[in-house]
Amino acid sequence: MKEERRKKRLAVAGCGFLGNILVDAWKSGLLPEYEIAGVLGRDEGRAASLAAKAGCPACKNIQELLEQKPDYVAEMASVQLVKEIAEPVLRHGANLVVLSVGAFAEEAFYEEVSRIAREEGTHVHIASGAIGGFDVLRTISLMGQVSTKMVTHKGPDSLKNTPVFREGLTESQTEEEVFAGSTKEAIKLLPTKVNVSIAASLATAGTEKTRYSIVSVPGMEGDDHRITAEAEGVKAVVDIYSNTSAIAAWSVVALLRNLVSPIMF
Repeated sequence: MKEERRKKRLAVAGCGFLGNILVDAWKSGLLPEYEIAGVLGRDEGRAASLAAKAGCPACKNIQELLEQKPDYVAEMASVQLVKEIAEPVLRHGANLVVLSVGAFAEEAFYEEVSRIAREEGTHVHIASGAIGGFDVLRTISLMGQVSTKMVTHKGPDSLKNTPVFREGLTESQTEEEVFAGSTKEAIKLLPTKVNVSIAASLATAGTEKTRYSIVSVPGMEGDDHRITAEAEGVKAVVDIYSNTSAIAAWSVVALLRNLVSPIMF
């Protein structure tokens, strides 16, 4: 008889809304191949609450989290957290699941993380977040020179307190392009708003060559992301609308399920 397979140990880095969705999905039985090894959060109260829910330790720093010997660490918080934990996680022999893919807009950081993962035999898995279609986007990028552009439609209220917001935008009755440039330029300007554009560009033409536009739409709630990738003889359009950030957390659940599935999509 074959021995029962050991469950994968999953650590959660980020104890906010998205981290709670991941743990709730685990508690509901959607991740039966995993056990929660520990949680990491800056807010001690939130970390303690999530740890109690998961029945695991609440860790104060990445070193404490890695002492729980995770197989996977799922980042559910921020670009800054990715930059802080990527090297120690990979050096420790664990695999990193990244939601805040905007961290990889910096080419030097991307190359360094790639080098470390290669040296250690570990992997970084990028979650799709609020978009998808990575399979077809990567396929087209292999077929020849690829042209990629992305357009995000947002309501003006979601652009408040950002460099692209201007007075009168919320009263405007017409659509207005508030940003046009590369995804690399976009993430520098809006570090918490355009992770999806970095994910799409990494799957295709790269952050400098992927053109990106943000359009303010009066009265719109949520975001609509439209990605177009073209190579000779082929064109793909991926268009996804969502009015909740919950889809980002659920993309991590889907990725983790796929990693242990006997049949992978």
